[in-house]
Amino acid sequence: MLELGKIQNLIVIQESDFGLYLAEDQDELQDKVLLPNAEIPDNLKLGDRIDVFLYKDTQDRIVATCKEPLLKLGEISCLEVADVTNIGAFLKWGLIKDLLLPFKEQLVKAEVGKSYVVGLYIDKTDRLCATMKVYNLLSSESPYTINKMTRGLVYRQTPEHGVFVAVDGKYHGLIINKEIYKEYNLGEWIDVRIKNVRSDGKLELTERKQVNSQMEIDANQIMVILKKENGFLPLNDKSNPNIIKEKLQMSKASFKRAVGRLLKEGAIEFDNNGIKSRF
Repeated sequence: MLELGKIQNLIVIQESDFGLYLAEDQDELQDKVLLPNAEIPDNLKLGDRIDVFLYKDTQDRIVATCKEPLLKLGEISCLEVADVTNIGAFLKWGLIKDLLLPFKEQLVKAEVGKSYVVGLYIDKTDRLCATMKVYNLLSSESPYTINKMTRGLVYRQTPEHGVFVAVDGKYHGLIINKEIYKEYNLGEWIDVRIKNVRSDGKLELTERKQVNSQMEIDANQIMVILKKENGFLPLNDKSNPNIIKEKLQMSKASFKRAVGRLLKEGAIEFDNNGIKSRF
């Protein structure tokens, strides 16, 4: 079965003046799709198999392309607006025909030259379109386990929940508020660690590494800031956690672990209710 919005491995079954026809099986003559002449790679011939992406051309016909778009069904991505017309915005996604983002699928008014986080869906007329309403397009059935490192796309942030992240552009993920140590930008790709896999399959995330690895990173961060502050920071194990978080972008527990390591190494010492570099 030919499926719009996905990459499929098809076989070349027929030649024509316009290109090569592809299908799932050699004997399939009804459910076939054209790979136009301009898209045909060198040396492709009858009987060969090839990976192609299926979409509709400007005449609303299903066609194949060897180009991989920036967005496929089941994914979300950040795409730039190429044009705005009376039916919606058109987004650059790596194919000749731009992708329509209808007005009814916009959570904010799209502007030419700006980029927005969108997902891909098939509308009622069987066309591929973009939407800013991405939450329900993501899956809770990820392959990830606790402590696995991966990447994610930031697509929303709320004061109640935290930062919503599309893990690998496909799966539900969330950085809860207590794990937020910096400002995030919508459409930003970040490296994350799976902190927890909830019973519903959704992923709780953090940008911080596991304790031993993170301790070294935090210790280095403290030394960098000490250098900027002329060797002294008015912070210790009795300091307010919010002040530590604001100054160092780490929790109080992480701060205490890193300070303990630096004290043991002789890199710092306590001085006047703070820490002082010994170098």
